[in-house]
Amino acid sequence: MYQYTDFDRQFVRQRAAQFRDQLERFQAGTLGGDEFKPLRLQNGWYIQRFAPMLRVAVPYGEVNSAQLRVLARIAREYDHKEDNDISQANAALSDVPSLPDRCAHFTTRQNVQYNWIPLDRAADVMDLLATVNMHGIQTSGNCIRNITTDAYAGIAPDEVADPRPFAEILRQWSTLHPEFAFLPRKFKVAITGATEDRAATPWHDVGLRLVRNVDGELGFQVRVGGGMGRTPIVGTVIREFLPWAQILNYLEAVVRVYNRFGRRDNAYKARIKILVKAEGQTFIDAVEAEFVDILDKDGAPHTITEAELARVTGFFAEPQALTCDRKSADEKIAHILRVAAEDDLEFGRWLQRNVRGHRNPDLRAVTLSFKRVGQAAGDASADQLDRAAELADRFSAGEARITHEQNLVLPWVRCDQLPELWREARRLGLARPNIGLLTDLIACPGGDFCDLANARSLPIAQAILSRYQDLDELHDLGEIDLHISGCINSCGHHHSGHIGVLGVDKDGQEWYQVTLGGSDGTRLSGAATPGKVIGPSFAADEMPDVIEALLDTYRAQRQDGETFTATVRRTGLDAFKAAANAVRTQTARAATA
Repeated sequence: MYQYTDFDRQFVRQRAAQFRDQLERFQAGTLGGDEFKPLRLQNGWYIQRFAPMLRVAVPYGEVNSAQLRVLARIAREYDHKEDNDISQANAALSDVPSLPDRCAHFTTRQNVQYNWIPLDRAADVMDLLATVNMHGIQTSGNCIRNITTDAYAGIAPDEVADPRPFAEILRQWSTLHPEFAFLPRKFKVAITGATEDRAATPWHDVGLRLVRNVDGELGFQVRVGGGMGRTPIVGTVIREFLPWAQILNYLEAVVRVYNRFGRRDNAYKARIKILVKAEGQTFIDAVEAEFVDILDKDGAPHTITEAELARVTGFFAEPQALTCDRKSADEKIAHILRVAAEDDLEFGRWLQRNVRGHRNPDLRAVTLSFKRVGQAAGDASADQLDRAAELADRFSAGEARITHEQNLVLPWVRCDQLPELWREARRLGLARPNIGLLTDLIACPGGDFCDLANARSLPIAQAILSRYQDLDELHDLGEIDLHISGCINSCGHHHSGHIGVLGVDKDGQEWYQVTLGGSDGTRLSGAATPGKVIGPSFAADEMPDVIEALLDTYRAQRQDGETFTATVRRTGLDAFKAAANAVRTQTARAATA
């Protein structure tokens, strides 16, 4: 992991002190609400439906055990629902007492959110975060947001190069960039170094992919203009190969053009995807011209040197003393795992679903599942965060990764420790072997928390989780990405789900639109593409039956070994539409019976 320098630590702590001063002046009435709003947003503080929401930055998802323990402490000591006045809550949300508190929420952008911290305790939380080099910078506002990457960065066998050093260099360049602090809209960057794109780069404002040219030189494929929301667009490749040393200069050109020409009169049309779509080659030409000016007139001030790349890369070396004792030959390790798996079906399934290969043959990457009945997708209680920190210390050199799918990965697990880790994770309820399956779903907080949401996501997710608890059935269904968003902003990435669910408002009632065939660009999903709507929206109580009808249709239509998305693309949507619409017909008949 990257280690903060004295300058970094001083910067974060001074930022926390500045926020305390701003908050105190706001509370004293000497700083107005309009003046305070951008200051709190720049530190990750939103005002949501019932209480403030804090978004904590976790650059490219890496978090250490000390940070996990501080996140647990914040959940336990500050994230209290009863400390907020929710007496004026929307009457439609009659089950407010059931909303979770004392927990952190993993987001699809590898950040952490809290939903119940009172604003008058916000400065104390920021001071506490600063003790472990954490903050809320770049988590809000019209700036370059938290840089994201593959949760298996630096350890994946299919990796061309480790993207984490570049992600860190991008973070340092973009943090408080004076020219890009007030862009037309928020700006999201993702980077991958693998042949399989697990960072969903085509769905970002800028998506970067490390590649090698015919001469073996390292560089970037650059995509611009991806995004979800009201207008889902897959990013356009504007450079097939850019030498790695020039990536900051090139991004400077991209964001300068966006800052100059992006719309500021309409929030829905202000994202760079709209500019790229409208201007096409004219946009690309403007970027190239700006890039030439930066190189020739400005002297290429952001060129990354070999020495700087080596310096940053040094922080991401594999932790020492992790390889297995070579007396334990590979055959012996394989035998232990094979016998253990044969002896326990659940352990075998865990090895299949939750354990991934590693560039180091002695190691594995293990996913801790945070998807279970009675707990919102991506939520982690204070106790779970503490236990995850313990597992990271014991089995993963004190490091974990927050994933795009709202789980935690332990990236440095020795093969011979897998049985012991499984037993410990199972005892803590974090070993469910469902990674990549239907119940490893993505869901935003939705209308239970968010002012922007049209409908609730969490009850729909829970209803589906409850119905599909049979592991035999889940494994038979195979890999299915189910993504749920409470509104068109698509924080649950419904557009890229094999099955996408979007909450919509119809005359003040919660309804849900269903899409099929979306992809975020992974190997099993195919090229990134938005799902297609299969018909009119459905009522909340119909949704579990709709999902079941879609899955039954898949079972009936699939060919041997065919995935859900492959079946949808081969057969088309008609059979799935008919099955979903039959649920509405049955509901209507039952209501009139």
